[in-house]
Parts: sequence; structure tokens; C-alpha cells
Amino acid sequence: MSIPDSVLAAIIAGTATLSASFVQLRSALLREAAAGRSSAASRRRNRLQMIILFAVIGAAGVCGFALSQWLTSGERAAQAVMQRELQARVSEISRTASALELTRGSERAEIENGVLRRLGNEGVVVMASVPACRGSPPVLAAAAATTTVPAAATPTGATASAPAAPDAAAPGARPCTETEASPVALCASIPANASVTEVALFSRAADSNAPWSSSRYLPGQESGEARFAATYSESTPDGATRQVCQGFEHWSSDHARIVRMVVRYSLPV
Repeated sequence: MSIPDSVLAAIIAGTATLSASFVQLRSALLREAAAGRSSAASRRRNRLQMIILFAVIGAAGVCGFALSQWLTSGERAAQAVMQRELQARVSEISRTASALELTRGSERAEIENGVLRRLGNEGVVVMASVPACRGSPPVLAAAAATTTVPAAATPTGATASAPAAPDAAAPGARPCTETEASPVALCASIPANASVTEVALFSRAADSNAPWSSSRYLPGQESGEARFAATYSESTPDGATRQVCQGFEHWSSDHARIVRMVVRYSLPV
């Protein structure tokens, strides 16, 4: 730890004063010893000088200590003021950082909430392609009837004709029934605290270019060997989201279909 300049100056001044006093004391003692003897008045004078010398030494020490304390008190006060100002600035910076963090968090939450509201108004779109149903081919049992004509029974000059072959053309696969349709579930993720306002359902043939507005279905409506479920289902919230699912069945063996679901929702204010 370095010594302040003011304290160092006080120490040097005190050391010089004490050194000068000790030099004077030594000179006085040497003069008295050289005199050989002294009178009573001389002894009293020397004793008085000794008292004054020690008083001067004590006063110098006290004054040096007081001077050092006085010089360092200003520095201590300045250091205390700087320390208080530094602590005040640190506290102000901490409060500002906390306020900025809260502001940033609230702005981020407000932006996210605005995006979710806009998405809820526009609707969450889910699409799927459903292939044509393929029924199993029917089991065919064809027995070919054959007639054997003995050679002995064939008249002379007559020719035995072979029996007519049955028709070999096999019919194609049979159409699917509604019970053979494979169900498909369309699921859309929405915020956990959202309220569903509309579930719009659409379906059209895969090779059709008809607009979606003209291909809308009602829940439970059957059209073109396809049907949406009568109601949709909602899953239990998982974290910040939950799912809205709608079932669909398609048993047409003629063509594939494309299904579309739009889920609109609203958020609490």
C-alpha cells in the first residue's frame, strides 16, 4: 500500500524536528560535561532546558500527528464522497438495466401477442393429400367344362371339334365401401389460452383447379364419397399450445382428394 504524499511530508517534518532536538540536547550535555561542575543556578537552567526540550519534542509529535490527520481527513472525505457517488451510479445503472429488461420483455410479449392475434384472424391452415381407395379384387371361381368324345364313337369322315374356351377377361378391383375408408386427422396448433371462433373445411379432387371457396364442406357433410367428421376435437394444452383436430374419411376409388382446414381463433384481451 503506497503512503500518501501528505503523510510522507508530515513524517519527514517530524523526523527533522526530533533530530534537531536530539542534536541540541547532545550539545548541551557535552557543554555541561566540559564545564566539570555547575552551580545550582546552572543545574536549574539545564533542567529547565531539558523540560522545554521534551515539551518541544512532545508538541512536535502531537502537531505532526494532528497535521497528518488534518491533511488526510480531506482525502478521506474526498474518497468517501467518490465512493458514495460510485455506489449511486452503480445503483442507477442497475435500475436502468432492470427497467430496460422489463421494457424489452413487455415489448417482445406485445409483439408476439400481436403476431398471434393476426394469425388467429387470418387462420391457421392445414392441408393433406388423401389417395384414392383401393378395394381388394373379388375372388373368381371359373370351371372349364370339357367333353371327351371317344374315338370309337366318332363317325367315319367326321371331325371332333374342341369345346369352346370360357371368357378369360377378369373384372377389375371392386369399389371401396365407407367402412373400408381410412380416416385422416387434420390438426392445427393454436395458443393454449385461445378460443376457437371458426373451423372452415374444404375438399376437392386432386386434379381439380376449382377455387377453395367453391369446395367448402360443412361438418358431417358427405359429398363425392368423402365426409368430414361432425365435430372437431381439442387436445389438452401442452405448454403454451394445444391442438384442434378434424377427422376426414374418403372411400372413392376413382380419384385422390386434397383436404384443407382453416382454424381461426381469438385471444383474451
